[in-house]
Amino acid sequence: MESRVTQEGIDTSILVQPKKSKKIFIKKMMTQKALIAMSFPFLIWLFIFKYIPLWGWSIAFQDFKPAKSLLDQEWIGLEHFKFLFTDPNFYRVLRNTLGMSTINLVLGFVTAIGLALLLNEIRHAKFKKLVQTISYMPHFISWVVAASIISYSLSLDNGIVNIVLLKLGIVDEPILWLGKETWFWGINGVSDIWKNVGWNTIIYLAAITMIDPEQYEAADIDGATRLQRIRYITLPSLKPTIIILMIMNLGYILESGFEAQYLLGNPLNLAYSENLDIYVLKYGISLGNFSLATAAGIFKTVVSFIFLFIANHIAKRFDQPRLF
Repeated sequence: MESRVTQEGIDTSILVQPKKSKKIFIKKMMTQKALIAMSFPFLIWLFIFKYIPLWGWSIAFQDFKPAKSLLDQEWIGLEHFKFLFTDPNFYRVLRNTLGMSTINLVLGFVTAIGLALLLNEIRHAKFKKLVQTISYMPHFISWVVAASIISYSLSLDNGIVNIVLLKLGIVDEPILWLGKETWFWGINGVSDIWKNVGWNTIIYLAAITMIDPEQYEAADIDGATRLQRIRYITLPSLKPTIIILMIMNLGYILESGFEAQYLLGNPLNLAYSENLDIYVLKYGISLGNFSLATAAGIFKTVVSFIFLFIANHIAKRFDQPRLF
């Protein structure tokens, strides 16, 4: 850092440093013109579809009527938020959303990391690719098709699950799985894992490939077993990736999904299958109460931001990798 002392004995390095930093920044920008040009379409898309629509949040504070413009609406303040926080149905769907999100988050991390570790230990290349392909395939199936497969598999008469359980003697009679409301969270969690576990392993497999092979070679020389290599080399190397993904996923804690709950839900399990997104559709959009739907959306966004910043702050306090 350049430093100069004037006749009065004042260090002017503080004055010189900003100018030098500005020149370095401009120089780096000029050397990355191609990357900047490539980022412009994304920034334009982000501004148009993510920031301009935020003006629509004003609907949550109005008695919105579609026939009027936003500026001509009647402003009613926090009335819609007061309705949300006094509605028993809102707390029920909030409980369901948090419950299903937590189950999906925990099972998603455990199964994705576990599958990535198992795939990494497979030495037969063709078999490894076959397993990866099979595990990825459900991710590309729409939830409409996936829900049909799940419903048929759990059906009372010809469902494969009931047939297997009856053959093994685990149950004496078929079970109406989607008719047990308290079982819906577990069914939704298992369904989400079946559909996305293969896709979720991609980033962990990519992180594993970045581990220095010399560490494994040294462990082999020292006589380490496969489990010891996983415990002392692979998992510690995956720790930064796991923490970053955990922080990011906590920002989606109120995003438990929509398609699975909507398609697998029925009057028998409604008390546990209805989440915030279905609540917005049922009591907001379907009834023409767009202000209530917007208020619920703002609540989801604010809570997600709070969880994200808290998780990032905790990681910072414990000197762990973080987003910012």
